[in-house]
Amino acid sequence: MSDRLSDYRYDLPPELIAQHPTERRDSSRLLVLNRSDGSLTHSRFSQLGEFLKPGDLLTLNDTRVVPARIYGRKPTGGMVEIVLSKKLSDNRWEAIVGAKGRARQGMRILFEGFETQAEVLENLGEGVYLLRFDGQQTPEEIMEKIGHMPLPPYIKRNSEIPTAPEDRARYQTVFARTEGAAAAPTAGLHFTPELLKSLERQGVGHTFVTLHVGPGTFLPIREDDLSKVHLHSEKAIFPQSAADAVAELRKHGGRLIAVGTTSVRTLESVPDLDCAWSGDTSLFIRPGYEFRHVDAMITNFHLPESSLLMLVAAFAGKELMDCAYREAIEKRYRFYSYGDAMLIL
Repeated sequence: MSDRLSDYRYDLPPELIAQHPTERRDSSRLLVLNRSDGSLTHSRFSQLGEFLKPGDLLTLNDTRVVPARIYGRKPTGGMVEIVLSKKLSDNRWEAIVGAKGRARQGMRILFEGFETQAEVLENLGEGVYLLRFDGQQTPEEIMEKIGHMPLPPYIKRNSEIPTAPEDRARYQTVFARTEGAAAAPTAGLHFTPELLKSLERQGVGHTFVTLHVGPGTFLPIREDDLSKVHLHSEKAIFPQSAADAVAELRKHGGRLIAVGTTSVRTLESVPDLDCAWSGDTSLFIRPGYEFRHVDAMITNFHLPESSLLMLVAAFAGKELMDCAYREAIEKRYRFYSYGDAMLIL
């Protein structure tokens, strides 16, 4: 079992990091990994149905990305970047705070054109802080007016324009409906309404869960000993509609296919798929984990040394995953959030 961070390094040519989405969501490439025989098949996401069977059930994360990146200033004038990650109450949020000079307890952040200020209450570690907002406007109103989509740091945009116009639409799934994410569930970005309808006609159903992805997903793991790693918690919801869909699935012996690592973590956090459930999850899935619910998964290609890569290694087997990643690099697949996809059967 690979239980060291250093086991999850790989070299990726920088030009393979996708900076923009494909013209059509489902025109991205699809690498299909079959765990039973180790085979790899190259396809397109629009051809996903060729690898699914009537009776299969896709589990999609319906979280909606909010424009959580906002910019303010210290009273001294210095710029402060904030990515709001978790709402704790009407005026208290967890957030990643970047400032010239370390953010300190008691520091106040001003927002131009607003009468609301934020105060740093506590350093929660790894760049995450507890903020309190005081004033006439709510954090949601500030985000609506001056917020930007919280693109991951490896997607480069003009420093004066943190996001491009395409990002408002494309860094969001077509089925996003439950606001609260500070990062997109990227495996779901490949789906179009037409593809979902085509799969339904084929007998492949879908249901929705919710996991509000936090910016902690982009924070580096700093411990080489993975047994010492604790992930930031994220809000997850497994509604009764999903429980009913899974119950129907089990009657007919279909496969439960998680779309994205967020859906995997949600499903694997649920104590009993027969019942609705909601709660915070900090489940860290790495090799050695015994999967209880998920039969197959769709995922993008993930950063080296990331918890997401470790989850894929746990599901596919590390040797098979390493082989698939080598093949993807050799065949010039596009990596990360706006990149191509992999189906693991």
